[in-house]
Amino acid sequence: MERGEQYRNPTEVQMSQLVLPCHTNHCGELSIGQLLKWIDTTACLSAERHAGCPCVTASVDDIYFEHTISVGQVVNIKAKVNRAFNSSMEVGIQVSYEDLCSGKQWIVCKAYATFVAQGKATGKMKLKPLAPQTEEEKMEYSIAAERRRMRLAHTDTLKDLLTHSTMPTECENGDCNTVVPAEKTRVESVELVLPPHANHQGNTFGGQIMAWMENVATIAASRLCHAHPSLKTIEMFHFRGPSQVGDRLLLKAIVNNSFKNSMEVGVCVEAYRQEMEVSRRHINSAFMTFVVLDQEGQPSAIPMVKPEAGDGERRYREASARKKIRLDRKYIISCEQTKVPLSVPWDQSNKVYLSYNNVSALKTLVAKTSWVLATEIDKVRMYTLEEDKYLSFRIEMTLCIDATQAFFLLSDLRQRHEWDRHYASAELVQQVDEDDMIYHVLSQTVSQENKPQDFVILASRRKPCDEGDPYVVAFRSVTLPSRPPNPEYSRRETMCSGFCIWQETAELTKVSYYNQAAPGYLAYVTTNIAGLSSDFYVTFKACERFLQKNKDEITVGLQNL
Repeated sequence: MERGEQYRNPTEVQMSQLVLPCHTNHCGELSIGQLLKWIDTTACLSAERHAGCPCVTASVDDIYFEHTISVGQVVNIKAKVNRAFNSSMEVGIQVSYEDLCSGKQWIVCKAYATFVAQGKATGKMKLKPLAPQTEEEKMEYSIAAERRRMRLAHTDTLKDLLTHSTMPTECENGDCNTVVPAEKTRVESVELVLPPHANHQGNTFGGQIMAWMENVATIAASRLCHAHPSLKTIEMFHFRGPSQVGDRLLLKAIVNNSFKNSMEVGVCVEAYRQEMEVSRRHINSAFMTFVVLDQEGQPSAIPMVKPEAGDGERRYREASARKKIRLDRKYIISCEQTKVPLSVPWDQSNKVYLSYNNVSALKTLVAKTSWVLATEIDKVRMYTLEEDKYLSFRIEMTLCIDATQAFFLLSDLRQRHEWDRHYASAELVQQVDEDDMIYHVLSQTVSQENKPQDFVILASRRKPCDEGDPYVVAFRSVTLPSRPPNPEYSRRETMCSGFCIWQETAELTKVSYYNQAAPGYLAYVTTNIAGLSSDFYVTFKACERFLQKNKDEITVGLQNL
């Protein structure tokens, strides 16, 4: 890069489109189907720029549409590869629009899509790794592994919630004064895939399929509300297989469930050749949420849906479960980290997303580049990072221990009292899964009310996804019904803390501890930085002795696994 030239991600692709009447719906607003085609095109070009070969859309995460776009306005789409895995990669997409008269711009939506590279002879091909440069790129690179983990767990999350949920009563959803049989909203439409609908590989363009799906879903939603609905959300979905020029695509849509001000429409796409209509291939399914806006732009009441017996009732229940998961996912994941309450209630439906939030918050802190060395005592270094009203700390040292040994020793809070004098004890309340545990922690620290402090902490741990990634142990407060506040203790909360552990050489491991302090802690820290650094030094030296003492014991345990 030439001196003075602004850095630009080599995978970044930008598209700008002037919205013309041919792109709009009945209201003169940009059709979501057209927007989806532009999004998919831009993301695919970004993926192919990194892969150096043709790529196909594998999946798209939730998309929330925040604004509509009118004729004469300009749509700006920016896409870049966040991380490459073996043969797949995550592409981050941001869509905005600008008013040419005022010059103002607004964010319409953000999305993440997964693309798979297609080799000429062997099909899937191995991708070259990505080297993030900026703070934002490093953050997205790190968190991409968490999003991938969440995608893989999506189906299991739905099954778990359905197992623990009950069928909602008829008047819990929708307008109880109007009941519409779901069968009356059913739509079937067939499309013949022609050369203009195909990409440069001869497969049906993913964005075109999404546009056709949006069309039939809109018709189904209109049949329920007898109005022109607006698409607000597209649920995370996967492409199950390709279709080619000459295929017939059968698109089927039906309203699965309606709620007070919204409805979910399910869409299924099947492909077949002319001579093989009986052998249809299921290539995609998606779930779209619609609302009907009144003249003031506020959501109107939606008629209630009466599901068909059998599959209709199953879809009805699944739609309720998806709404719960979608709200949890948007609440915990989509909003800014500082807007998430310190203690979010933990339950079966949001466990995956709380774990994601826990780890991604720590990874975001790790990716920051503005850390300042505050003090160094005997090779124990303390860094600080001040942003807005938050002050964060990073304490690190290099030890002669295997990273795996340190990872397992530091992830078990039941042993932390052996080296951290602030901990009195930690009880394992719930083993969520192999990588997530909930602890009830009693502290040695006494509050202003002269009571010992206690915490309910979710501990989430991750092994490296690729070479060079750290082991991660993240901590955050949660609310658990089985551990309500006890009047004998002063319940406290931790926002974001944890360990990142890097294997630097065959013998040496770097251990870094991060802690993001709440606003109330800031005044104390700024007046007591010297005492604080001394306290961290004593604690970390005790941690070093603990790791050295127990590393042989944990090695035997790992060999027996």
